[in-house]
Amino acid sequence: MRTTLLLAICLVTIPCVEIANAEFQIGGYYKNFFTIFDSPLENEPVTGAVVNRCRLNLSYAFAAPISFALSYDFAPRVQDPSLFSESPIAVSIPPHQYRVVDLESRFYPNENDPTGSVGIYHNLDRAFVEFSTDFADISVGRDAIAWGSARVVNPTDVLTPFTYDQLDTEDRIGVDAVRVRVPIGAMGEWDTGYIFGEGFKFEKSAFYLRSQLNAAETDFSVSLVGFQKHLLAGLDMARGIGGAGFWLEVAYVFVESFARDADTESNYLRASTGLDYSFGEKTYGFIEYHYNGAGAKAPENYIANLDQPAYTQGSVYLMGIHYLAPGFSYQLTPLISSSGQMLFNLSDLSIWVGPQVEYNIAEDIYLSAGGFLNIGKRLENKKTPEFQSEFGSYPNVIFTSFRAYF
Repeated sequence: MRTTLLLAICLVTIPCVEIANAEFQIGGYYKNFFTIFDSPLENEPVTGAVVNRCRLNLSYAFAAPISFALSYDFAPRVQDPSLFSESPIAVSIPPHQYRVVDLESRFYPNENDPTGSVGIYHNLDRAFVEFSTDFADISVGRDAIAWGSARVVNPTDVLTPFTYDQLDTEDRIGVDAVRVRVPIGAMGEWDTGYIFGEGFKFEKSAFYLRSQLNAAETDFSVSLVGFQKHLLAGLDMARGIGGAGFWLEVAYVFVESFARDADTESNYLRASTGLDYSFGEKTYGFIEYHYNGAGAKAPENYIANLDQPAYTQGSVYLMGIHYLAPGFSYQLTPLISSSGQMLFNLSDLSIWVGPQVEYNIAEDIYLSAGGFLNIGKRLENKKTPEFQSEFGSYPNVIFTSFRAYF
């Protein structure tokens, strides 16, 4: 907490120095999500949540090669009390695991106070300084770091990936890091950094080295990522084939490679490959195959397999092995668009379908509605429910959203 306050004081103090030609920018948005969860268990009540999110973005660029940025989220929620303590989805990813210190995400009610239906959350999501030189761009502080060209599941992105059911995917969660990017020619760069975990502990932190280049009309990225005592080797490539776009993203994780007694049997491979194509000005479609080597072969093993490092520390959230994910978008009118995605578990034949319609009410104001609907064998009402399929065990989700930008 003291470190966060010190950083905030520094960011406020810096712009007090008057420098000619400095540029100050302010922006942000307000979002509202109304969500209903229909449990896969029979006779379970329907739950709901109303989440409001206000975000303020500040940036200041000096005439000299230095700039800083600050983003703060304020999020009041009204929701079923059970949603404060547990997620309706079986597998989730810890959102703020790569931060040295942090604000208490929920400041009302306090952690030790009983929860009702109202909670107020906040998040200092960006707070970094960037130095730009002829040789490199260097950033220090809390910023977003993400990789991968795949459309649905990014195997190389193990820091703060989005899950398939994420409603708000506009801003990646910020991580505390020192990052250096060195350009190589017109299309390439070296990107390296150290990402700090709780209390600067090595076993809670991450580091990476990533190169990017273009050759034979193909974009290549090769990466090495160390995270929480594990090592990831990744390859990402994207290119055009005819009128279509092609991508292949592969990651192999050496589990506990920095430990003395590394368990090589727990190593796993993840890969995503696919094609996308624009069918004229109004229609766009894609299809992606994802292989999850950390998953379980049979639904009855899904829960027990969640103890593996891939799920506890590797940001893996899909339980099976083979997946197919098609999607499309279609512009119904100049102001109304429709889209849809499907995530198909090829092993247990369960499906999660995500349709959505969006209306551009006015400039920078949007209203949308959609859902995530499950198809598959459902959970049985037992004291210890056993999965019959992955997505059949997830709730049906219906939502509306309102977004206004300034």
